[in-house]
Amino acid sequence: MKESLSIVLRQLYPKGTHVLKDVSSNDFMPLDLSTNNPGLEGLDITQADVCERYINRLLEASGKKVAVGGYLEKRSLYGSSERFQNEAIRNIHLGVDFWTEAGTPVVAPIAGKIHSFANNSDFGNYGPTVILEHLEAGITFYTLYGHLSLESFTLWSEGKEIEAGTVIGILGTAEINVGYAPHLHFQIIEDLNGFRGDYPGVCSEKDFKYYAKNCINPNFLVQLPC
Repeated sequence: MKESLSIVLRQLYPKGTHVLKDVSSNDFMPLDLSTNNPGLEGLDITQADVCERYINRLLEASGKKVAVGGYLEKRSLYGSSERFQNEAIRNIHLGVDFWTEAGTPVVAPIAGKIHSFANNSDFGNYGPTVILEHLEAGITFYTLYGHLSLESFTLWSEGKEIEAGTVIGILGTAEINVGYAPHLHFQIIEDLNGFRGDYPGVCSEKDFKYYAKNCINPNFLVQLPC
């Protein structure tokens, strides 16, 4: 019987890896964007400029470079986008977000190859997105990087082998992020279910059990302060 992916990643990367170039875990501060955060009362964080100002104030006060968090966090952040307001409202975040300046280089945390990429440009989506495919201890899995720049497309071709630490893109601006302040959405996915260049990054309570199992906690690969 194969060990679970989370156990494998803990064993292979006990100290974690990095997804942002020249940024260490000491540069991180935890960020709570959940519906339970009283600090968000009266703030419309569905507006990119409002969200960015709020996060920048926290970063300045803490002396840190990157605000990070969000795995399985229930958020109001998606309220202005129709793509999340269908029959079952999707508001539970399935990855980890790294909120920092546009233009920050993003690196592959471990070796793999480019599986697929796309510009998911409808409002509230990822914008430029790349998915890497990995094989560790006989387990194939995928990592998704959303909210990159249009320039990042020049670095991608399907099947291209990627070494750990290779720059795979840079963070895009709010305009390219189609409605979000600059940040990286990083997600680990066990089964892509046929998706290419895209995969749900937010789920409904109805589908929570499946997605929480299929999209494991990224903290098993990238050590976070939260």
